[in-house]
Amino acid sequence: MSGHSKWATTKHKKAVIDAKRSKVFTKVAKLITIAARDGKSGDPVMNPSLRLAIDNAKAVGVPKDNIDRAIKRGMGGLDGGAQLEEVAYEAYLPGGVAILIECLTDNKNRALAEIKAILNKNGGSFASSGSVAYLFKKTGQIVLDAENSSKTAEEIELDIIDSGATNYEKDENLYIIICDVAELNGVKTTLERKNYTVLSTEIVFLPLLSIEVSDGKKEVVEKTMENLDDLDDVNNVYSNASVA
Repeated sequence: MSGHSKWATTKHKKAVIDAKRSKVFTKVAKLITIAARDGKSGDPVMNPSLRLAIDNAKAVGVPKDNIDRAIKRGMGGLDGGAQLEEVAYEAYLPGGVAILIECLTDNKNRALAEIKAILNKNGGSFASSGSVAYLFKKTGQIVLDAENSSKTAEEIELDIIDSGATNYEKDENLYIIICDVAELNGVKTTLERKNYTVLSTEIVFLPLLSIEVSDGKKEVVEKTMENLDDLDDVNNVYSNASVA
């Protein structure tokens, strides 16, 4: 897949392993709250963004009570929903690697300070607004688990192409599928109707062009990405590094 970062797959594997950790639940709950609040509806049928957020929460085992509380918070039924803000930061890591950091936070000063500390520790630095964002494209991404599928690899790939996807990449039993944002729900629904297990459905930012990272910088880049992703206020981290 042209321009795809290995970090997307690494991150997903990490999320599956850590699915029961409270940090993962907290991040998913924030996404549900934001989707309910911004969509002005707690009904997933009427609010596509909320439906995707709920599906992703269920995929990592978030209890129904947690999901319901997050929806109520977003609709103003519980304290905290209105205080959450979406904010993005742009930065550079060693080797000229560009990164986008998406946050969902109730305290921008705390989020900024924690991100800054990690960047400083690992030789990174903030970039001016717009100097990194243009290097990425907003797109739909679906992670499909074909481990239990009875179909051959060729049949799976044909189904992915027929679903309306624009591209895909295979990593062991996982397929990382790319599609236009407007087609995201349609592609997901088509694959589910063919009995595939969809692990996650997201709107992400993929690099238009990846850059090679020298061996001496790979470990630093991967460690920094993981440390940023572990922050409670950070929802997603994207880079244009090729670390495969």
